[in-house]
Amino acid sequence: MSSLLRNSLLLVLAGSPMLGAAQDLSGDSMRSLDGQVQEIKSDVLSIASELNTLEERLLFPSHTQISLFVSIAENDEFRLDAVQVEINGELATHHIYSFKELDALQNGGVQKIYTGNLTTGDHQLSVTMIGKLKNGKEFNESGSFVFTKGVKPKVLGITLAGPGFGTDRIQVRDW
Repeated sequence: MSSLLRNSLLLVLAGSPMLGAAQDLSGDSMRSLDGQVQEIKSDVLSIASELNTLEERLLFPSHTQISLFVSIAENDEFRLDAVQVEINGELATHHIYSFKELDALQNGGVQKIYTGNLTTGDHQLSVTMIGKLKNGKEFNESGSFVFTKGVKPKVLGITLAGPGFGTDRIQVRDW
């Protein structure tokens, strides 16, 4: 039994440098593998970005593209709850605002609310906003506008204001 124990001990002692080398090799391999994974992730993100750009170009060619942006008039204190936009009598988009989105708009932010395709010519834009005044009273305001879509991409800015702002509570202008 002592010879079996002695032989086992010799095998363990003889194999320990090889065991350390195997552990070092697997550590180096893991670091190398981790680097390769990071490179692949970077490549995938780059390809995804390029695909998104190509998709946008295919779905929204520049000669038919229209984009709508929403902002709130300066120094206007009302709570915007939702906006609905129709183009040529069809719903283009509807958005309900979160606290963070509303805070960003009230601090001068602008939201891209819609991107789509339109033929050249005249089009009807209808905007409806729903909100609350400081005193808690709800209000609902709508406006209709005609705009002309040319060959170039069209970008419209929609500025919203509460009832205390005057008669033009919804303003649409070219950007």
